Amino acid sequence: MNLRPSAKLSLAIGLFFAFASACLGQAPKSTAATVRGNFTYIDRKILAMAKDFPEEKYDYRMKPEMRSFGEVIVHVTSGIVYAGKAGRGEKASWDEIDPKNYTTKASIVALLEKSIADSEATLKSLPDDSFAKTVEPWDDVTEHSAEHYGLLVAYYRANGIVPPESRPKK
Repeated sequence: MNLRPSAKLSLAIGLFFAFASACLGQAPKSTAATVRGNFTYIDRKILAMAKDFPEEKYDYRMKPEMRSFGEVIVHVTSGIVYAGKAGRGEKASWDEIDPKNYTTKASIVALLEKSIADSEATLKSLPDDSFAKTVEPWDDVTEHSAEHYGLLVAYYRANGIVPPESRPKK
């Protein structure tokens, strides 16, 4: 079989990874597993931050025109709620949850926990083959949450606090 050099390289790389996966006993993750894992992973990191950040700093804003830490958490929650509704096939638009209705750390954390539980239950209930058709809304919301995770890290650092993910593991 005569293959171009680039095709030979691609074939060699593919065979290498197939062999390596077989040797390690690891099959490649399915699209469904990847989408579920990424969505859950970022949700859990943000929830850890929401629980960890000092209550007296929930009103902290990096600049006056920016959202407070607590308002960012509520904004992220809006996306998670949207994903759960859209994932269930409900008519869904990205409706911002009003942070004025959630003024304490406890109320914000409870809102986030409920939205995560609802959306993850929906995500788990979907058949694996549904992800062959589309990975939305899960992919968009995961990206949105990850972008705000980075912002939340800045809130931590601006307050002289090490974010949970950056702390030494016990």
